[in-house]
Amino acid sequence: MKNEKTAIRTVYFSIIANICLAIIKGLAGFFGNSYALIADAIESTTDVFASFLVLLGFKYAKRPADENHPYGHGKIEPLITFAVVAFLVISATIIAYTSIQNIQTPQESPKGWTLIVLALIIIWKETSFQIVIRKSKQTNSSSLKADAWHHRSDAITSVMAFIGISIAIICGEGYEKADDWAALFASGFILYNSYLIFRPALGEIMDEQLYDDLISEIRKRSIEVPGVLGTEKCMVRKSGMKFHVDLHAIVDGEISVKIGHHISHQLKDYLQEKIPSLGEVLIHIEPNHYD
Repeated sequence: MKNEKTAIRTVYFSIIANICLAIIKGLAGFFGNSYALIADAIESTTDVFASFLVLLGFKYAKRPADENHPYGHGKIEPLITFAVVAFLVISATIIAYTSIQNIQTPQESPKGWTLIVLALIIIWKETSFQIVIRKSKQTNSSSLKADAWHHRSDAITSVMAFIGISIAIICGEGYEKADDWAALFASGFILYNSYLIFRPALGEIMDEQLYDDLISEIRKRSIEVPGVLGTEKCMVRKSGMKFHVDLHAIVDGEISVKIGHHISHQLKDYLQEKIPSLGEVLIHIEPNHYD
């Protein structure tokens, strides 16, 4: 519950920040003759809609488990991540297309003061990335991680814009389109980041085994429970901010079914207590030798 609240507060932070930045970038780009800044504003605008999607996803994922969804509704998270990636790809495509159009037409050189605006934006967006990515690790949220990378991609486009505008201003006549080339290169960075966000979310949907550190911790904690001699199979899959576990625990083969059942419950409770990120834990008891 705490993780969900943290994630939702973080998304509200992203939404408010991106609305403010979209307005600032759009106005600065329009009055400062900088398409790279306008491209930046376009991306920030798509970020707002993407963050709203993440927020809706969190609201849905908070629903308790029911008859049709015994493991809860957490799988909505990677689906929302796919939608966020789609927004990134759309914004990159729009930026690339418009940049190519602008490169083919005469352009005025950007205003020098736009560099000051961009410098402040870069600092703010990188700070926002660090805040949101830290919260995504804290909450185990893939869609929050995608939201964080929106901030990072925004910072990258701002850096590209800064470079392009600097070249246009310093080199003068004949280099006015450096600003547009910068926006075009920025779109490539956005597409690359889109893949980096998409790949882990796809693994989550496919229940890919990506959690070796967690599995090691589960095995280590398991043998701390009295009666557990070791572990065999340990499979982990992620749903929302929780990790569901299927674990084969080795016990003395001579004990009764009742005692084995008691040990499995103790093990489940102990693991959920020591590793709060765990959701459902299914324990299968294995004897340490066969008669």
